[in-house]
Amino acid sequence: MPAPRDRNGTIIDRDGPIPVYYQLKLYLLEEILSGKYGPGDQLPTEAELCRVHGISRTPVGRALSELANEGVIVRYRSRGTFVNPHWARRNPLQAELRVLVPEGPWESLVREGAPPHFDLTLAVVPPRELRRALKLAVAEGQAPDVAVLDSVWVPEFADAGFLWSLEDLDKEWLTSSFQSDALGPLSEANTYQGHTYAAAAEADVAGLWCRRDILEAAHLEKPTTWAELASVARAISERHPDIHSLVMPGGTQGGETTTYCLLAWLASNSVTVLDDEAVTLDSRRAVDALRFLRMLVVEDLMPRDVVRMSRDTPIRMLAEGEAAMSAGGSYEARVLASSLGLPSQELSERFDFIPIPGGPDGAQASLAGGMVYVVFRQAAYPALAVQLVEHLVAPEALAAMSRATAQIPPRRSALPLVAGDDPLLLTTADMLKQATIRPSTPEYARVSTQLQAMLQSVLTGRMGPAAAAEGTASLIAAITGLPVKQKASRE
Repeated sequence: MPAPRDRNGTIIDRDGPIPVYYQLKLYLLEEILSGKYGPGDQLPTEAELCRVHGISRTPVGRALSELANEGVIVRYRSRGTFVNPHWARRNPLQAELRVLVPEGPWESLVREGAPPHFDLTLAVVPPRELRRALKLAVAEGQAPDVAVLDSVWVPEFADAGFLWSLEDLDKEWLTSSFQSDALGPLSEANTYQGHTYAAAAEADVAGLWCRRDILEAAHLEKPTTWAELASVARAISERHPDIHSLVMPGGTQGGETTTYCLLAWLASNSVTVLDDEAVTLDSRRAVDALRFLRMLVVEDLMPRDVVRMSRDTPIRMLAEGEAAMSAGGSYEARVLASSLGLPSQELSERFDFIPIPGGPDGAQASLAGGMVYVVFRQAAYPALAVQLVEHLVAPEALAAMSRATAQIPPRRSALPLVAGDDPLLLTTADMLKQATIRPSTPEYARVSTQLQAMLQSVLTGRMGPAAAAEGTASLIAAITGLPVKQKASRE
């Protein structure tokens, strides 16, 4: 029997002992369970719920937040609120594969790359909610069969026992077909304690975006060393005082993009953060890298407010003509092309994308990242799940991914299928071959946060480079349980 309503049509009793938000939460849950809102259906907006039930936004927001935290619904900032397709129980008579992907091109790529006879139910979540959504699903025993996630989370999920190793599911395909065909260091990035837990879905690299018109007009060469970069930045500053020479995410507001850029700068001076035995960040070379980045700010070659920039602010500044160079990732090609109204194939006519220039103790460097496919231990159909993954990382499917996203196809056999489509792909694929990877640790999320804070403290002048490197190394040692390998020289 449906809940009784008052004369205004609402079931909310604003004068009763049960909190208003909780009444609304139960009402929405009842509507979902009754089938009024099925898997993937959109719920009324907050404004509509306020109007229908005669209540304020505060209880409406709390009711929706709790339903989202419990995995019942998924909320999108610009699209609305939807019933999570994976929340309902599986049909025991149907071999349904459940796949969780981030917003973007992944839903269409999975549907188009899957065999036509596979019965798929896809759930889509905002990228920033992906890691939390997956951990919540596992905790509730409702993990998807297959998911797309950032490769850097593989050690954390594998260490927690969430994932099947691909050796256990199809060792012959993994060793004879996929691993031998992997491009660059991606196989290493997807391996934890000797087992492979993920198949690369795409690849990207860190580097430096440069406006060709500004460099060519000033007869400036693309910088290959820190000294050359500083010289180019000073020349740009003199000729174009109204724009910034260089921008990059420089603090916690930039999130993982800040870490991605910082790790590439550190690698350009032969610096690593940790290895299997120790934390290696506290070194003279790391101090030199931080000192160089601080110098760029002190000399106004990089704006002081980079510490407050979000992850996509620098690339948008480059697109809008507010900066001449931007440190970032090859994945930003789509944002850059979209901002300029250009097809990605034409970006190379206006921009160069080059490795991070080399420091005095290093060489030009890049960092590899990307999204991967994984199979969860809670998968109802692991054998079918790995078959789906194999289809999604076939060369033709990866070529389709590359055309849709301008990302690097992570297999050698896929690269020739798209090499003629976009000149930038050849550049980034070549950079990938020599790229390093982010620290492989289950504690990466906490390590990344410390690295962001370290860079922010140096760029603001709150801490000197040596003190920041030493303190951050100690914090990372406490997080990971590894000793600090060496001490940095004092300033």
